[in-house]
Amino acid sequence: MKNPIEMGHTHPAIVQTLRGIPGYRAMFKATFGSEEISIELAGKAIATFERTVLSGNSSYDRFRAGDKKALTAEQVRGWKVFKDKAKCDQCHEGINFTTNEYHNLGVGMDKPAPDEGRSVVTHQAADWGAFKTPTLRDIARTAPYMHDGSLKTLEDVVEFYDKGGILNKNLDEKNEAVKAGGG
Repeated sequence: MKNPIEMGHTHPAIVQTLRGIPGYRAMFKATFGSEEISIELAGKAIATFERTVLSGNSSYDRFRAGDKKALTAEQVRGWKVFKDKAKCDQCHEGINFTTNEYHNLGVGMDKPAPDEGRSVVTHQAADWGAFKTPTLRDIARTAPYMHDGSLKTLEDVVEFYDKGGILNKNLDEKNEAVKAGGG
């Protein structure tokens, strides 16, 4: 949470932010026995949440393993759009729906001081604005979306991709290809 290339917060700022969110004090009391919010308890809460993000043997997994009845007709149509029309599987592939590669989609590039992304670590100009492709496992449970949390719903994400991202000097050509293909 403190890492300047991740969230770039300070522990006191994190605690202050959490204390200002309506309902969090009550949730901390119900979970930890006290309304007090500390960085230690925030870390425990995050770790507990992360342990709940499990999706093995999903209906999709069963479908890919050969059970053609595991998905509804609507879900099969969605899968075909995902891979054939929108070409999402160019970056979101395999069992974890990620290539683990870094891409520049233009997220935040319309801001006065855009996040430089991976280039802060690699010092390579080609990595400016690039972020690691996340897994899509349990994606409906992990809002908000994008590295900066700027997209609140999956509908927002689809619309963002459909527009081709935000134009910038390093916009990934795969994102432009998705837009050109009607993704």
